[in-house]
Formats: sequence, structure tokens, C-alpha cells
Amino acid sequence: MTVKRTSCNLCEAICGLLVTVKDGRVSDIRGDESDPLSKGHICPKAVALRDLQEDPDRLRHPVRRTADGWMEMNWPDAIELVATTLADVQREHGKDAIGIYQGNPNVHSLGALTHMPTFVGLLSTRNKFSATSLDQLPHMLAARLLYGHQYMIPVPDIDRTSYLLILGANPLASNGSIMTAPGFGRRLRAVQAAGGRVIVVDPRRTETATAADEHHFIRPGTDAALLLALIHQVLADGNIRPAEYIDGVDAVRNAVADWRPERAASVTGIEADVIRRLARDFATAERAACYGRIGVSTQRFGAVCQWAIQVLNALTGNLDRPGGTMVPKPAVDTLRGVGPGHLGTYRSRVRGLPEFGGELPSATIADEILTPGRGQIRAMVTIAGNPVLSTPQGNRLDDALRTLDFMVAIDPYINETTRHADAILPPTPLFEREHYDLLFHQLAVRNTARWNEPVLPKPSGARHDWEIFRDLGRGYARKAKLRKSPRIMMVLAMLRMTPRRIVDLGLRIGPYRLSLRRLGHHPGGVDLGALEPSLPARLRTRRKRIDLAPRLFLEELPRVRDHLVEHHRDQGLLLVGRRHLRNNNSWMHNSARLVKGRARHQLLMNPGDLEDRGLRNGQRVRVSSAVGAVDVDVVATDDIMPGVVSLPHGFGHGRPGVRLAVATKVPGKSVNDLTDPGLFDRLAGTAALNGVPVTVTAAAQVEGGAL
Repeated sequence: MTVKRTSCNLCEAICGLLVTVKDGRVSDIRGDESDPLSKGHICPKAVALRDLQEDPDRLRHPVRRTADGWMEMNWPDAIELVATTLADVQREHGKDAIGIYQGNPNVHSLGALTHMPTFVGLLSTRNKFSATSLDQLPHMLAARLLYGHQYMIPVPDIDRTSYLLILGANPLASNGSIMTAPGFGRRLRAVQAAGGRVIVVDPRRTETATAADEHHFIRPGTDAALLLALIHQVLADGNIRPAEYIDGVDAVRNAVADWRPERAASVTGIEADVIRRLARDFATAERAACYGRIGVSTQRFGAVCQWAIQVLNALTGNLDRPGGTMVPKPAVDTLRGVGPGHLGTYRSRVRGLPEFGGELPSATIADEILTPGRGQIRAMVTIAGNPVLSTPQGNRLDDALRTLDFMVAIDPYINETTRHADAILPPTPLFEREHYDLLFHQLAVRNTARWNEPVLPKPSGARHDWEIFRDLGRGYARKAKLRKSPRIMMVLAMLRMTPRRIVDLGLRIGPYRLSLRRLGHHPGGVDLGALEPSLPARLRTRRKRIDLAPRLFLEELPRVRDHLVEHHRDQGLLLVGRRHLRNNNSWMHNSARLVKGRARHQLLMNPGDLEDRGLRNGQRVRVSSAVGAVDVDVVATDDIMPGVVSLPHGFGHGRPGVRLAVATKVPGKSVNDLTDPGLFDRLAGTAALNGVPVTVTAAAQVEGGAL
């Protein structure tokens, strides 16, 4: 029996783990108190890593679809099939005939981060999509335009703040997102114990809102109005102290001149006096940070919201300030290895939506598959993603995938999306591979570094994700007869490098001049210290200055006014999602220990809204939107704002062909069969997954029970 150290890669918290291995199997998982970031904290998902390792539904070998069902393949034949078919599709229909969808787990895998972009780049298709446009894209757009790089995202210095304003986020369930803060509950209580305050604005009284000092309901999709009013008020009060390298203050002042608290109150449902008080409390706090997450990102004006959050922090002098918001300094400089980002270099073929950073909005994948013409997607590559459950109007994408000439999935499961594939290539799970978090140290509330060796040996015949990308890239280059230019030769050479070598190089040229050898002496991780002021030196902008008033955002404000003030009222019920600690997007429902206990799939609805519609608690109801309808059980609760209903993301596994023995028995429907791909952020292209107009009625009844 041995105890090995690693870290959990299921979410952004990157908690350190102590994993006990007995007779070649994981027998126990605990938090690692020596980890300088997580300090022993773990959540139930980390314990379930054992279930993923031993899951009989997890694929161990490549499989291909046959007339008689799924058949195992050997790796050389699988690589040959995929590389040949992808090259043939492009030869007949053009480069853009291949579509690529990259799911969220890729950013949690070292091998995917080091090798997937290189393989994807070889395919040279414009039809690239990812979970980014269903999630954090507004953060990245705001960072690109304000600070010069899409990943230069300031995070709350929560361990030293005295006033934390949270909008559309539930870090007690997420442990922070675009803010790597494991043990958030402990950190929140420490803020309060030191005399600080935590304020939450959310249409639902979340776990975080319950623990906070104040909670204010807000109508979904109106956060931009609140933020613009807060900016208006701090400017009107003269409570501003921007750094000397910040420009555009007067332009912002002019842009928000009409956003008085009274106007925002009529839109948001938050009283004008409360808005004034929040603005003054924030501006006069000793150390304050405003933080907004997926609830404010995935709405029609998500990009404006994330820009306004940065403006509020900067105007009040809380940007780049201990206890405010600061830019972490990771041991491997992520910004050095990733481009700064670009917007609108090209647009999608069917709907004309803008790309960002070389990716098109995922809300238009089905359009690009179903619409004939040059550039139509004929083959699809999905990588650790389940867009049937994750993208708006997922049932339409479900139908679209059936029409493809070819589909390959790099994924360990036959799920709602991969069941349409012609071939599935499964990578090794976390415990069988080495790990270093390349991305989330860039977003962490403390600077640390941690390298972990595999907990278990890789089985004979298994392949890591980076090995799959390496072999697919080399095979595709050969089958596509790519010219051996200096660029192609360099790309192929990069595919031959191991993740270990890439991380070691990154550490050596990083700001702390570390190495894997040095990290190897500290398997629990190395503490590199608290966040430190680093601006303007680290800015990637011209002249090392911040312009708070990019034209793109200012020109959107009249549309914000017209939509929110003139058209947002009287929309009936508005649908929002929600997050649960024991869920992880769409793929952790096959762990029996995580899905046991109280059901979490129901529609939450205010009792008054139920009564107004003649409905009762526990009844089966039909939720209808402009694009679909689902029947679900409803739960009455005062934790949801009147006029709002909430359905969680990630459910809806009971579809033909899904091979997830536990998940298919979990009740619930996919919220994204209701979300509308026609609702999106015009600036960033992000899907508006929150604030979707719906109706709720009694579900139709048939003899013997609900339909």
C-alpha cells in the first residue's frame, strides 16, 4: 500500500489529493494539507475520481461503429481510419468541411493543452468551436481590449479583501471559476471574521448567497443595467481613484451619464437607494473586489457586463491592489505561449457570427452542418465534449450530427454526442498520467506550482491524449500530403515533444526559474507567495496603458438601453441555469456516489408563480420556449425570484445508444433543449443561456401517468 500525491483536475479549484493505492487499485482519496493552495480542501467530486478510474462504461480501447454495433479496434488501425477519412473529406469538400468541437475537460488536461492546439491547427479549418463561447468568452474579450491579452484576467484577491461583490456566481458550489479558489467557504468566512462583507446579486438565493452578508434578487439578463448604474454613481459621488496609467475616464463618464440608479431599478428590480448604497460601500471600502461569472457572461450583454466589472474595479482604485483584483504570476507564463486573441477576423458562413481567437460561436454548429453550400461541415471531430447537452437547442444539433459523412470523438465515453461517432478514441484517465495545471495557475488567488507523477501505471495498449493528438497529426499530415514547409516541419516536431519536456522548458524560462527537478522535491506543491501588484509593467497594450473606453463597448451601450429599458419588461417567466457541487457539467452523472441522495434535476419556481398558474408543488409541468419544450417535476421555493425559473445544466441522459449505466437512470431533462441559439451576445457571440423567456403549464396527462 502506497500513498501518492496528485491534484484533482475536474474543476478549476485544482485541489491537492492524497491517493492511497493498494494492490494496484485506488482505495482512498483525501485532501492534501501540504498543498499551499487548497490546504486539504476537497469536494465530493474528488472522491469520485475513483469511480471514473474503475467505471466499467469507460472505454479502454478505440471502437468503431459497425452494422452489428460497436467493435474494438487496435490503435494503428484507428489512427489510420481517422487520418485517412479526414484527409479525404477535405480533399473532396475543402478545408472547412471539417468541424471541431473542444469541450471543457481539455483545459483540465496537460496533454490536451500541450498537443491538441497543434493537431487542430494542422487541419486548417475555420469551423472550430469550443465550450468557451458557452462560458467565459466575455471575460476574455474584455481582457483582450483592456489589458492586451485574452488571458490577462484580474482575479479577486479574496484572502485580503474587505468587500466582495459577487454577481451571477456561486463559488461555494464551483470553488471559484475564472478565480481558482479552493476552499472558498473557508475563505469567505475568513473575510467575514476579519470584519469584511460579502454581497451577492443573483436571481436565485444560492449557497453562496445564503452564506453572504447580503443577497439581492435581480431580473435575469439585466446585470449590465446594475453595473452601469454603479459606475454612474461612483463617478457622480467623486469616489474614484484610477491609477495614472488609466485613460478614458471622461469617455466612460459620458457613456453612463443616463444610467441613474432609478433607471436601473426599473429594469433590475433592485431599489435605487440600494444601488446607491452598494456603489458607495464598494467605493469607500478599504479593499474591494467585484467579481461576476457565468450568470453575467451567458446573457445577451455578457461582454458589456464583464467590461463594466473591470471598469468598476479600476475606477475605484481596486485594480492591481492587494485585496482588490490582481493578475496572478504563474510559474509557467501562460500569456507567453498563447496568442493575445482577436475578434471578427472572419465570420461564420451561415449567420455571420464573429470569431474570437480563431473559434466561432458554438451556438451555430448545427447551422454549419445542416446548411448546404461551400464550407458546409461534412465531418466532425469532438474532443472531450458533449455539445448535444451543452449547446443551445441541443436537440437540433443531435439531429444534425446524424447527417454527417464522418465523425470521430476523442472521449472515454459513449454519451449523448459521441453515440453519433463512427470512431471513438479514448484517452487515459487522470490517475494514469502526469499532471501540471497550465491554465488555472493563471487564474489562482495565490501563486503556487505543482507537478504530479501518475498515480497508477498506464495499462498496456492505452494511450494518453497527447499521444493520440501526436499520432493523428502525423498520420493526417502524411495522408493529406502536406508540403514539408518549415512551418509544417516545426509543427510535427512540436507534436513529438512530451508534455513533461514542454512544462520543464516553461518553468525554466518562467518568472521563478524553476524546473521539474526542483518541483519534484515538493510533490505537495511550492508556495510562490501572495498576488503582487504588477501593472502597468505586465500590460500587453500599446504604451503600457489601459483605455477604459474601447469603442466596441461604448457603441453597444445604446443597444443595452433600448433592449433593457424598452423591451425587457413583461417577458413572463425567465429561465436560468444553476450549478450543484456534486455535478460537473454533463459528465459526472455516471458516478453512483455523486447522484445518490436528494434529486437535483427539478425546475425551481417561486410559490406565487405556481399559484398564479394553478400549479402545485411537486407537479409534472411542461416548460416551453421559442425552440422546444420539456416535461419536468417542479419544486416550489422562495429561493427563486418571482418571475424566474431555474433548471440545472447537464441532465437528459436517457437517449437511445447512450452507454452510461448509472447516468441513464438519473431523471431530468436537458435545459439546452430550451435555450435558443438565436439569443446571443452580439459582441462576443456567447450563447445567452440565461434569461430565456419560457412558459410553464401543467404537463399533458395520459392514462397511467404523466406523458
